[in-house]
Amino acid sequence: MGPRVLFVDDEPEVCEWGAAGLRRRGCTVEWRTSAADAIAYLEGGDPEVVVTDLSMPAMSGLEFCQRVVANRPDLPVIVTTAFGSLDVAIGAIRSGAYDFLSKPFDIDVLTIAVERAAQNHRLRAEVKRLRAERTSVDASGLLGESTVMRELRALLGQVSQTPSTALITGESGTGKEVAARIIHDRSARKDGPFVAINCAAMPEALLEAELFGHARGAFTDAKVARPGLFTQADGGTLFLDEVGDMPLGLQSKILRALEERRVRPVGGMGEVPFDVRFVAATNHDLESAVEEGRFRADLFYRLNVIHIAMPPLRERPGDVVLLAQRFLEELAPRFGKPVTGMSVAVVGRLSAYAWPGNVRELRNCIERAVALTRFAELTVDDLPERVRAYQPSHIVVASEQASELVTLEEVERRYIGRVLEAVQGNKTLAAKVLGLDRATLYRKLERYEHK
Repeated sequence: MGPRVLFVDDEPEVCEWGAAGLRRRGCTVEWRTSAADAIAYLEGGDPEVVVTDLSMPAMSGLEFCQRVVANRPDLPVIVTTAFGSLDVAIGAIRSGAYDFLSKPFDIDVLTIAVERAAQNHRLRAEVKRLRAERTSVDASGLLGESTVMRELRALLGQVSQTPSTALITGESGTGKEVAARIIHDRSARKDGPFVAINCAAMPEALLEAELFGHARGAFTDAKVARPGLFTQADGGTLFLDEVGDMPLGLQSKILRALEERRVRPVGGMGEVPFDVRFVAATNHDLESAVEEGRFRADLFYRLNVIHIAMPPLRERPGDVVLLAQRFLEELAPRFGKPVTGMSVAVVGRLSAYAWPGNVRELRNCIERAVALTRFAELTVDDLPERVRAYQPSHIVVASEQASELVTLEEVERRYIGRVLEAVQGNKTLAAKVLGLDRATLYRKLERYEHK
C-alpha cells in the first residue's frame, strides 16, 4: 500500500495536479488549500507525509511546518516553493522540514521524496512500537518478540519444572548462560545456589580440582581441604559451560559423577554425595565431536536429555531493534549521556547486519555508539566500521564471462562452504540446511580437501 499524503497548497489547481499524479503512483492523497484547514484535518487524519507550499496567505508554509513538527514530531513535512534559494531551503530545514523541493518539480521527483519520507515515518513508528512492547518482553533477559523467542521462553518454562539434565547449544553470544539461569530461577531449586564454570578456561588438572574439590596435601599448595563445585552447588544447579572443550580424560569422571551423584575429591579417600541439577552448554557440534572421537558418546547422551537450541540473532532480525533500544536505555545513564533513540539510518544498518557475534556483539556495538555519540540520537557515524560498511555476501557461481564458468561440482563446493561459514562450522546443522545426512557431507568435505 502506497504512502498516505496530505497535500497543502493555496492554489486548487496545484493540489489537483499533485494529488492526481501521486495517486497514479499508488499514494492515498487528501488535499487542502489553507494551513488552517490542514491543521483541522490533522486532528483526526493520519497521513504519513505532509507536502506543503511555502507561500500561503494567513499562515505561511514555514509556520505550518513548525506547528506540525511541534504537535506531530514523527510526521515528515516536505516544503515546496516557486521561490527556491539556499536561504529559503535552510529556513525550511530549520523549521523542521524533512525535505525541500523547488517549483516547478517533476511528479516523479515528488513521488521519490514522498516515498523516502514515508519510509522514515514508518521506521520511526516501528521503533516507537517496539519501545511500547517492552512491557510484554519476558523479564528474564531473553528479549525478543519473534516466534522463535516466544517458543524458546515457553520451552525454558517447561524445562525448569523438570529435574532432567539439559544441554543448551548455540553460537557464542546467543545467551546460553542466561537460559541456564532462567531454568534455575524458575525451578524448585531457585533458593539453592547457581554455580557456573567454564570448562574451556583452565587446564585439566585444575578443572578436576575445581569440580571435585581436593584433600589437604593432594598437591603443592593444597594446605587445606577444599570442596568442589559439585558439592558447593548442592541443592541447586551446576552449569557446565563450554562442555565441548572439556578434556577427554576428564569426561569419564564427569560421567561417573552424573550417574552416581557422588564425587571423590582429588587426593581424598572417601566419596561425598551431592544433590545437583545439571545444565550444560556448548557452541560446538557435539554429535560431530562424538563421531570424530573428541567427545564421549555416553557423556553426550547423558547430558542431552533435553536439548535447547539458542537461535542466532540473524535468524530473528525483527528482534534487533528491540534489543538495541533496550541496551541503549540501559547504557545511556551509565555513561551520563542523554541519548534516547536511534536515527532511521542506524535502524536500517542494524537490521541489515548479520551479527556473527550475536546478542553480545550487538550490545558491544550499542555500548560503543553510546560512549562516542555527541547527540541525543545515535547516528551511523557512531557505529563500528564493520556495521557501517556491511554488505550481504553472495556466492558467485558463474558470470557472463566464459572464462569464469565453473563446473557443477565447483558450484556445490562453493555453496557448501558458504553454508558452513553461515553456521560457524556446525556440520550437523549444515547437513540439515543442505538436505544431506552427515556421512554424505563428511565424504564431500573429505573429497574437497584432497583436490
